[in-house]
Amino acid sequence: MSRIPYLTGCAFSAIMLAGCSTGYGATSVQSAAEAPVAPSETVAEIGTLFADYDEAVLAASPLSKAYRGIRDEDYARWGDYSDEGDRLQYEMLQNTAARMRSQYDLSALSPDDALSYRLFDALAERRKSLWPFRNHGYIFNQMNGSQSGLPAFLINIHRVSDTGQAQDYVSRIEGLGDVLDTLTAESRERADRGIMPPDWVYPYVINDIENLLNAGDDNAILKDFDSKLGPITPELPEGTEAEASQIIGLMGMAREAWNGSAKPAFERLLAEMKRQQAIAPTEDGVWRLPQGEAYYKALLADYTTTDLTADEIHNIGLREVERIHGEMRAIMGKVGFEGSLQDFFQFTRNDDQFFYTTREEYLADANAVLRKMEARLPEYFGRLPKAPMVIKPVEAFREKSAGKAFYQSPAPDGSRPGTYYVNLYNLRDMSKNELEALAYHEGSPGHHLQRALQTEMGDLPPFRRFGGVTAYTEGWGLYSEELPKEMGFYTDPYSDFGRLGMELWRACRLVVDTGIHHKRWSREKAIQYLTDNTPNPDGDIRKAIERYIVYPGQATAYTIGKLKIMELREKARTELGEKFDIRGFHDTVLESGPVPLSILEENVDSWIAAQS
Repeated sequence: MSRIPYLTGCAFSAIMLAGCSTGYGATSVQSAAEAPVAPSETVAEIGTLFADYDEAVLAASPLSKAYRGIRDEDYARWGDYSDEGDRLQYEMLQNTAARMRSQYDLSALSPDDALSYRLFDALAERRKSLWPFRNHGYIFNQMNGSQSGLPAFLINIHRVSDTGQAQDYVSRIEGLGDVLDTLTAESRERADRGIMPPDWVYPYVINDIENLLNAGDDNAILKDFDSKLGPITPELPEGTEAEASQIIGLMGMAREAWNGSAKPAFERLLAEMKRQQAIAPTEDGVWRLPQGEAYYKALLADYTTTDLTADEIHNIGLREVERIHGEMRAIMGKVGFEGSLQDFFQFTRNDDQFFYTTREEYLADANAVLRKMEARLPEYFGRLPKAPMVIKPVEAFREKSAGKAFYQSPAPDGSRPGTYYVNLYNLRDMSKNELEALAYHEGSPGHHLQRALQTEMGDLPPFRRFGGVTAYTEGWGLYSEELPKEMGFYTDPYSDFGRLGMELWRACRLVVDTGIHHKRWSREKAIQYLTDNTPNPDGDIRKAIERYIVYPGQATAYTIGKLKIMELREKARTELGEKFDIRGFHDTVLESGPVPLSILEENVDSWIAAQS
């Protein structure tokens, strides 16, 4: 399957391996990546190479255009989801990297261009390491499966500001038939080779599909389409019957496209998911897949941008868990709780005082927390984003299967704000204690601050402006949970306990992710580890373990990245003493956009040297 080339943070690698696609046409890919250079041709500046690569990506990737707010003649298309499209995407990246290496002398480039060279080279190498395992992902799963991802794209990304874009929406509903059939066939082929998720994944996927099918013409896609027609529907004084007729006609076209194309394809997908469910494996780790050990090793290297082994990552997790438990016991003393740490976990996990009773209360408090944070940001950051951010609940059709919280970057043209999605399906999974830390991670100073700034860096090559390195992006998100403690937030000790709980959560991820995929732990053993060692509710624990199973390796990036950022900050404090400026440090980390951890260290070392 062809994939979205420019996504930030955790989204990129997940889609890279899961099979969510935007499509690449053969002509544009080959023209950009394989055109020969005449011997006498003058080599342009390296930025031109990156710009040409990006132009080819966009020319063949309708979804990438839409994510960036580009609405042109491709706005009605999904793109090529075939295996050939996937191969062309990969070859375009590798051929462009080869041209770069042959045409440009790294030592002769400016510092900024040299960094872009190294980052593009590293991106190509990471993708090359994963290419042998390109068909190891689960196309349909509860986290980022296409059964919910494609409808979510229409609902959240496809804007309708005129009747032409409404017709484009209808065309995309019609096109869902071919896309789903292509993905269903690929999933069937993978399953026949033993590459399929564990049996417990299928009820989630089937539920997503049935939510759409059972709703009939009131399904989430058609309801979204109708709601988007509202703003473009003219006021209807006398003499506007033609406009009214056009709107009514669009509604009818959308229903015809759904019932004639999309719905039958979803029904075929449902039948295939039920077929696979009957033969699905019960083992959870990717060790059971062909070349499973090598696959997991490649994933860890890609997500962490280090050469840490699974056993080393596992042991780092165990050490961090022990350290955080000690800090939690100090809070137990502060609030006067008598009993063991596990008793305190049970108390915070189950007592009604720690949970909301309405979604509105949760959203109101999250917005209030972020407003207070935004007022303080100039004290700690020299550069702040222009784009606003909104908080939205996960849509009803996918909230049962979706993750706890996630962030979507703003559109570069300002047409879409940054969006913090919070899953309020079960309020007992969303502790009040964690609200602050979760808001800081997904909002500011976390993902929104970092990723909106990245999107607004118009002088960066597009692959840097719209790309991601998980250890950097998620490491920053986790760092952004602790930074507010130093800023004077978390005044409620239970909220500070929630912060530690989320840090503990990421440390435990190192243990359970490697446990499942390297040490061959069962889902039940991993669930029990989190139950024994974290304060999180049972539903939260189960959903998390299920995420790590279908999303192998990604969860290890958070703590590895955060530890590196903390290490570099303390190094800067120690070496600079009174010259240390927290605003300067943060700007140094952020101004390059996402980079591998080794390059982040180089950037900070250079900043330290410049301040000395």
